[in-house]
Amino acid sequence: MRLAVVGTGYVGLVAGACFAESGNDVVCVDKDESKIRLLRKGRIPIYEPGLEEIVRRNRAERRLTFTTDLARAVRAAEVIFIAVGTPQGEDGSADLQHVMSVARDIAKAMNGYKVIVDKSTVPVGTADKVRDIVRRETTHPFSVVSNPEFLKQGAAVDDFLKPDRVVIGAEDDKAAEIMRQLYQPFTRTGAPVMVMDCASAEICKYAANALLATRISFMNEVATLCESVGADVDQVRRAVGSDRRIGPQFLFPGCGYGGSCFPKDVKAIVKFAADTHYDFRILKAVEAVNDSQKLRLAQRIEAHFGSLKGRTIAVWGLAFKPRTDDMREAPAIVIINRLLAAGARVQAFDPAAAEVARKIFGTRVTLAARSYDALAGADALAVVTEWNEFREPDFAKMRKLMAAPVIFDGRNVYSKELMKTHGFTYYSIGR
Repeated sequence: MRLAVVGTGYVGLVAGACFAESGNDVVCVDKDESKIRLLRKGRIPIYEPGLEEIVRRNRAERRLTFTTDLARAVRAAEVIFIAVGTPQGEDGSADLQHVMSVARDIAKAMNGYKVIVDKSTVPVGTADKVRDIVRRETTHPFSVVSNPEFLKQGAAVDDFLKPDRVVIGAEDDKAAEIMRQLYQPFTRTGAPVMVMDCASAEICKYAANALLATRISFMNEVATLCESVGADVDQVRRAVGSDRRIGPQFLFPGCGYGGSCFPKDVKAIVKFAADTHYDFRILKAVEAVNDSQKLRLAQRIEAHFGSLKGRTIAVWGLAFKPRTDDMREAPAIVIINRLLAAGARVQAFDPAAAEVARKIFGTRVTLAARSYDALAGADALAVVTEWNEFREPDFAKMRKLMAAPVIFDGRNVYSKELMKTHGFTYYSIGR
């Protein structure tokens, strides 16, 4: 098929590259000329394992191209994906101005029947709004489809190529069948293609992310309870996760969740529930727990030292999760700002997020080129993101580099017994 994907951010670029990988002709559109120039050179503006290889291969095969000319891309396409940002508004709602602007531009450029697909994370009713805008701007026939993404950063390419499920919100059979054909190469192993009304499809993404966020906040509350009674949250987590009705995923306690999806989507679902006069009390609590959890590690560091003035704290991990450079809503930002406010000096390392961190902190934080460099003269180490390279470090080398052998493990990467063997004073979450 001939596809256009409007927006070359995280969702749009992954979708465009993966659709091209299955043989489609894909044009990715963005108004940012510098980003398009970068992509035309085969360079990727985001850190996502496996994506650069797919982009380069499909550019070489001329199945994937990049342009700022939206009208031309629309005229050549059968299916047009809207994959622009829906940032959080001041009231917590999703800001749809970019979605609506693109929908209007698509309508003005149409030259025949088109399937217009909402790929951005949008609240209930967005498909109706897009339909109304397009109808006002064109007399050509069209269909509007809601097709939410369920990609995990750090595993987005695999998630797209081998999805757990594909959700299609469509109001007519023709559009639904076109979408089924488009996703057929990715669902040959049996992943279900779920066709439903647009409103149900729109709420699927929010409901999924809200539930995953709830599991994280719930387990962080359990971890706090374990600490107060002397229990071990790892033992509790394993027992709870072995229940087939529950499962082990997203039951790991830590510094709280972050990223571009969970915080924004939880706030958005709370807001659009309120707009329908419903008070989503569980998700309000999920938010509150997550906000407080991001502070717990810094509070424990302060409690250990009494005063942080003149202290040097090393931080391993800045991205909100491993295998990404994304620091949006990252716990590391809250933790580091708290440490700096308390008078500490921070030396940090992250395998991918250093440049992003430099834009956030400027010269307030020393960013190390290597993980061990961040430990030089440190009074303590805070592990904030569980990158694999932090799991089996040289503990003897760490002790020599650090001014004091103290570790605050915000992701429970290490065992208490191992830390005791190596002579570290060790704090973890819920143990």
